[in-house]
Amino acid sequence: MPKMKTKSSAKKRFKVTATGKVVGGQAGKRHGMIKRSNDFVRDARGTQVLSKPDQKLAKQFMPYDR
Repeated sequence: MPKMKTKSSAKKRFKVTATGKVVGGQAGKRHGMIKRSNDFVRDARGTQVLSKPDQKLAKQFMPYDR
């Protein structure tokens, strides 16, 4: 069997931690920050651990990064 390819979009956006969790950027931060609360903007800095269903999808796109 040939090797599976990693999705280029996934490897640019997600990172797998040493414990196997997937982290990625917070959604909803591209524009419209004025209407968002200061608490949201502050909490959305950096990266977030993805939810379980999203982690499962991201790991399918990156078969060798587990």
